[in-house]
Amino acid sequence: ITPLSLGIETFGGLMNVIVPRNTTIPCKAGEMFTNAAANQRSMRITVLQGDREMARDNWQLGQFEIPFASAPRGQARVGVQFEIDANGLLSVLVRDIATGRDTKVQMQSAVEVSDDVVEKMLSDSLEHAFDHIGERAFAEACLKADEMLPAVETALRRLGGEVTPEEREEISQLMCQVQEAREKHSL
Repeated sequence: ITPLSLGIETFGGLMNVIVPRNTTIPCKAGEMFTNAAANQRSMRITVLQGDREMARDNWQLGQFEIPFASAPRGQARVGVQFEIDANGLLSVLVRDIATGRDTKVQMQSAVEVSDDVVEKMLSDSLEHAFDHIGERAFAEACLKADEMLPAVETALRRLGGEVTPEEREEISQLMCQVQEAREKHSL
């Protein structure tokens, strides 16, 4: 079985699990990802092992870059598939959906981890679970705010006079509160 979860780092420094801990091997699992920024021309795939919410708290097994055609945010699609063979070797297959171009990278063993190291990772994960879940929730909220604030500004411009001055003021105040909350939390 996989002693710890396997996944990749996603935008905002989050750990996105692709193969959960205790999965029977051999196994194969994958997920679809999109570009996080407009006109992004590549995606860095950072392969992680561990059971912590934030990528930085897990072990990095490898890292590589996947190029793709420039596209608006969320339009470039990349499939990531993990395959662990009977010997515990992890292969990562990444496919640019637009071109069908595959990149396959062999990683180190995903199952050769000592029991003591696994136990330490899991105990650290449990000990800091509430802090990590809160940090993950805040990171996800920041990502959503980065998406929503510009959309609200665009909507207000397009709606013009259809929004009353009072409504516009209330929306503006709420947007400022979101920005202030982000700044205060990051200090």
